[in-house]
Amino acid sequence: MELNAEDEIILLLSCPDRPGLVSRITGFICDRGGNILNLNEHVDTGDKTFFIRIAWSIESSPLSLDELERAFMPLALELGAAWKIRESGKKTRMAIFVSKYDHCLQEILWRHSMGEFAIDIALIVSNHPDLKPLADHYGIDYHLFETDRKSKADVERDELALLEQYGIDTVVLARYMQILSPHFVERYPSRIINIHHSFLPAFVGGNPYRQAYERGVKIIGATSHYVTEDLDEGPIIEQDIIRITHKDRLADLIRKGRDLERMVLARAIRFHAEHRILVNGKKTVVFE
Repeated sequence: MELNAEDEIILLLSCPDRPGLVSRITGFICDRGGNILNLNEHVDTGDKTFFIRIAWSIESSPLSLDELERAFMPLALELGAAWKIRESGKKTRMAIFVSKYDHCLQEILWRHSMGEFAIDIALIVSNHPDLKPLADHYGIDYHLFETDRKSKADVERDELALLEQYGIDTVVLARYMQILSPHFVERYPSRIINIHHSFLPAFVGGNPYRQAYERGVKIIGATSHYVTEDLDEGPIIEQDIIRITHKDRLADLIRKGRDLERMVLARAIRFHAEHRILVNGKKTVVFE
């Protein structure tokens, strides 16, 4: 299947730094009829790693994505690169996991309905029935897995089977109050996005707003990160903060924090869906 000339082709690449990398990569694109539309690059001087995101259009001699990837493979091997090529017109197929809190889900569904995200929300998964009316309103399949009726292993087995059935690429935990097993996480490396209601690494785990209130902090935050086996320690995608004062009660922290959670998760989803993130160990490079 040929690439559409009107769509952008996006390359995300990281490799050991050395002279001439930008020239070699852009030369490959230009030699195949590519017109470069956007280029961002960064070098981590600490570990001497080069990162680049290039978006281009193919205005002549269109290739299929498979052909383009095969053609790029020798150069990638020479550079020792981790890389992927994506087509902007192909939407990220996404599942959203929720529990009872609806603020993050409301934000995602509203922005999606406005055409803000390059995503296709295929289904919503929950361990409670509470948010099914919201899913019905937007015409999205809602699947309930009551965790108190089956073992965690059985629930996750059924969830993973469902994700495979729907062809899911990315999972978003929109205040899903369950911890995923290492087996589940391994199936979606750097493709499970979580929102944590604190400015990580501060106040990990449960009840971070209460922890912040009892500690008397003057700033609270929210963090969106990729999920790894280590709870709340995955590579951070996006964060934001808001100031509070001694006048704020715990309820005020929760209210202000929920606004942050909605915005931070929405930005993280956009960065991921637009292929703007490169994972570098415990960190990320995000090309805004």
